Amino acid sequence: MNKIIATLPRIHNAESDNFFLLAGPCAIEGEDIAMRIAEKVVSITDRLGIPYVFKGSYRKANRSRIDSFTGIGDEKALKILEKVGREFDIPTVTDIHEAHEAEMAAEYVDILQIPAFLVRQTDLVVAAARTGKVVNLKKGQFMAPSAMQFAVQKVKDTGSDKALITDRGTMFGYGDLIVDYTGIPEMKNYAPVIMDITHSLQRPNQSTGVTGGRPDMIETIARCAIAAGADGIFIETHPDPSHALSDGANMLHLDLLEGLMSRLTSLKKAVDNL
Repeated sequence: MNKIIATLPRIHNAESDNFFLLAGPCAIEGEDIAMRIAEKVVSITDRLGIPYVFKGSYRKANRSRIDSFTGIGDEKALKILEKVGREFDIPTVTDIHEAHEAEMAAEYVDILQIPAFLVRQTDLVVAAARTGKVVNLKKGQFMAPSAMQFAVQKVKDTGSDKALITDRGTMFGYGDLIVDYTGIPEMKNYAPVIMDITHSLQRPNQSTGVTGGRPDMIETIARCAIAAGADGIFIETHPDPSHALSDGANMLHLDLLEGLMSRLTSLKKAVDNL
């Protein structure tokens, strides 16, 4: 079990040798659906011995169009994240977008996530680290894996050793992403590495202004990540992706999560025994 994840409050399966999971909806759409997703994922991860962190964005700041969904209100969404953590006795993670948001979000969640487009913003990374929370640094789509050592160093320079790195694909032309699995062992030299499966399958910059995706490739990306030695998996999931208010095109249907987690758990055991 990764030592940073093991120190999170309310983490289940802290002694597990399995990968850990960050999963939930892209955005907090409301309390009922957040609780429904959390309940389902907790039941799966507890059975399979997977340490689990509930993920949900309290606000979506990076939108292609001005009429895209951005959130239900910061305080309302953060209170839902807090309630999910309390009701299911699990840690939670959300992303922040500006330095002044760090202290606010840290009052409600256990991990502060730095979005990929913002990971070079020093003030933002430092503000997150100074809260004392775990900081999940998403690798910029425009960055080489080796460049993430400097983002991690910014966290360390604040006196914190609580940094995680999440890969979410690299730009490949204008409208697609590619995953370079050699980056996983390279970035593990700097911090524990998570593979963001669903965002790696985005197809951004579509002519409609709405990001597309390849959810049919979720298991392929996930299997390769486990085989390459990823410490954790990041998946956005929803009971009805076609009606999700954000990133539905690349989400995993909630009903498919249990089968995927079971197969990945078997694969992790096989990899560990090589």
